Amino acid sequence: MEFTFKELTPETWPDFERLFRGPGGNDNCWCMYYRREQSAEKERAAYGVPKGGFPEHNRQRIEGLVQEGRAHGVLAYSGNTPVGWCSYGRKEEFPQIDRGRAYRKFPPPPDAAWRIVCFVVAAGHRRKGVAAATLRAVLEAIRSQGGGPAEAYPVVEPKHGSGSLWFGTVAMFEREGFAPVAPMGASLLMRKVIR
Repeated sequence: MEFTFKELTPETWPDFERLFRGPGGNDNCWCMYYRREQSAEKERAAYGVPKGGFPEHNRQRIEGLVQEGRAHGVLAYSGNTPVGWCSYGRKEEFPQIDRGRAYRKFPPPPDAAWRIVCFVVAAGHRRKGVAAATLRAVLEAIRSQGGGPAEAYPVVEPKHGSGSLWFGTVAMFEREGFAPVAPMGASLLMRKVIR
């Protein structure tokens, strides 16, 4: 299957919304969990988020970051339909990862490291190579921005089928030359220098 790819920008935001609101999307998280500067409880208090209001709060926050050029990712398309997503960016875009107890046990990545964090594949398009192709597009995007050290956190054994593979799979990253660093609970810390 052939796919095309576009960076997440204010112009492609409607496609991002379409994917996340559609079957298999994640209109609860909106790819905000790892971008938070503080815990969900502190964010709820700081922003006055009402009970049950986190989905819309997350949507507004990510849209604001996209408008400011502070949220990066690649959308995959089949024809004109957005069918996949991979979130990536500099390590400071995902501060929640640095606060993880398992992650803090390991030597920090070099400065200016890239992180490849979340995948979303629309229902009906899974197991067709969307995530693997989108990962390759992300690596090319990182390369075009100067490359450098990158890390990922693929799931070792999914607990709830393909819907729990938001970090991707180990095999996907191995095929692209990522090396394992250490296990982190259900995930595996993997790193590669992108040239």
